[in-house]
Amino acid sequence: MTHDHIARRLLLGLIASALIAPAAVAQDAAQMPQCQVGEFAMGLRYQQQSAEVRALQLQAFALATERLDAAVAKAEDPARLAVVTDLDETVIDNTPLLVRDMQACHQYDTWDTWGFWERDGKPTLIPGAGEFLDHADKAGVAIYYISDRFGENKPSTIATLNELGLPQVSEDHVLLYGTTKVERRGVVSEDHEIVLLLGDTLHDFDGVFHKADTATKREKVDENRAHFGVDWIVLPNATYGEWSEAPLTAWDAELKTE
Repeated sequence: MTHDHIARRLLLGLIASALIAPAAVAQDAAQMPQCQVGEFAMGLRYQQQSAEVRALQLQAFALATERLDAAVAKAEDPARLAVVTDLDETVIDNTPLLVRDMQACHQYDTWDTWGFWERDGKPTLIPGAGEFLDHADKAGVAIYYISDRFGENKPSTIATLNELGLPQVSEDHVLLYGTTKVERRGVVSEDHEIVLLLGDTLHDFDGVFHKADTATKREKVDENRAHFGVDWIVLPNATYGEWSEAPLTAWDAELKTE
């Protein structure tokens, strides 16, 4: 999650809702106010409830474990290696906050919403995240948590990560918003070789993606395809991102009606 991303929200639900069974649509309409943020329902349902997202998350961490083991096997000193991971929607699941605000017809890109959640919320772990990070810790690899959570909420974020039982949680290993993620990864690189990056947005992997438009990001993905599944592991996030404002492409054939 980045500050840029929380200011833009999912619009796919409005289109996809036409594919939901009428009974489901009626049920959703009865449960939430009719307002713009109701458009987020399909993406949130997919992210929070679908077995497919759970499978993708477990698959991502299984692949990360395999890649990490290969790096450790080749290293003279595993302690010189580092894993860098994002937090929101990569290691921890914030969807209860997003669902609550959608149901309350409240935009969840504000300090009073996200800042309050960072201080008092109770996120859960993304499936597979805890096991992977424990595995990295036992292998002697350094773990750094680089997130664009608010820097002033760092004590609360550290407390949350400790409550979730994550390893290597400390002032030095939890690097929050203040400088760019590129700069914070640079700090890690001063003493370690980063062998694995994990995140849910491309900004988590390379500065070339930061604030780039969607078309440029798609081009840069192709240019960097050798990294994906090797030293860059991407987690699914269907709830927010700058892509939510991208235009859709439709089939240009005329709709036939009887």
